[in-house]
Amino acid sequence: MTPAPASSRIVFIDIDGTILEHGSRMSASTPAAIAAARANGHLVYLCTGRSAGDINPRVREIEVDGAITNGGAFAVRGGEQIVAHPMPRPLVDRMIAYFVAHDAHYFLQTDATVYVSPGVLEYAAKFRRAAHPPVDGADAAQESAAASEDVALLNHYRPLDEVDLDAVVKATFLSTSSDTLALAAGELGPEFHVIPGSIPLPGGSNGEICQQGVNKGAAIVEVLELLGRDAADAVGIGDSWNDVEMFQVVGTAVAMGNADPELQAMADIVTTDVLDDGIHNALTRLGLI
Repeated sequence: MTPAPASSRIVFIDIDGTILEHGSRMSASTPAAIAAARANGHLVYLCTGRSAGDINPRVREIEVDGAITNGGAFAVRGGEQIVAHPMPRPLVDRMIAYFVAHDAHYFLQTDATVYVSPGVLEYAAKFRRAAHPPVDGADAAQESAAASEDVALLNHYRPLDEVDLDAVVKATFLSTSSDTLALAAGELGPEFHVIPGSIPLPGGSNGEICQQGVNKGAAIVEVLELLGRDAADAVGIGDSWNDVEMFQVVGTAVAMGNADPELQAMADIVTTDVLDDGIHNALTRLGLI
């Protein structure tokens, strides 16, 4: 059942698969819907697994009230950092040792940027081509432009030998093996939170690793407490497995139409797909615009 609109709500919105279609494509209605919600007195926070420095420029152009980044490791209100949970160096070292031992391609995230292991950009490009094969006709130019932007975004990542390991807060890994998630969780142990990643793959698996207790839901709880907001008035909109904890702590959980059916089953509301006005339709249904 759709809850009655409150005088003011706070909305946490994922980026990849929610605002953007796992690349750079965005529904034209999305920025306008977010602007309308804020004009109506509601707060809007981005809530992403990405580093702050890795957010797509088109998303950065959307005016919001704050952001949770790195899967909950950091949060800002305007330009003020209000949540910070760096990963202890011994955990970073154990995580990297695991990747090396299993020949996994991986990304290490700091708040500012992303560092990549050798060969990962070529590997990721294969995934991108598999997810968005070449098209003919009217959409070809748009798809080509999106592909070029995706490649540019990948190429701004920094080589692994430049990373400050004391600043790492999260990792994403890619593997040709289908059992990598279970293997990583088993070998790394309970100090780590290992979940399926959101990179569309033609085969194999990908995952995200944070320290245990650091997730979007935990960060949302901290933000709500700081702002003096009731969780019942919070809305979370997402499509991926790193959104599960967000769904668990907000008053209204909204799954995108392109989300996994199991994730949709955890939500209070299922909206339309990311490119089918999903954000606009969700905010309209909730009475926020």
